[in-house]
Amino acid sequence: MLDNYNEVLKPEEVRKILSIGRNSIYKLLNSGELTGYRLGEKRWRITKQSVISYINKHSK
Repeated sequence: MLDNYNEVLKPEEVRKILSIGRNSIYKLLNSGELTGYRLGEKRWRITKQSVISYINKHSK
């Protein structure tokens, strides 16, 4: 799953994977429902494993 992606993803990449809008990805990140980390104050990064866990959790 997600073999064509790097281990660490940008929010824009995760938006495409999950087919969600810009506001939705940041809501997920800020709520902690999708785990990620910040580089500085504004730039988010999300691990591929976090995305896989989110997909598995919400596909049941």
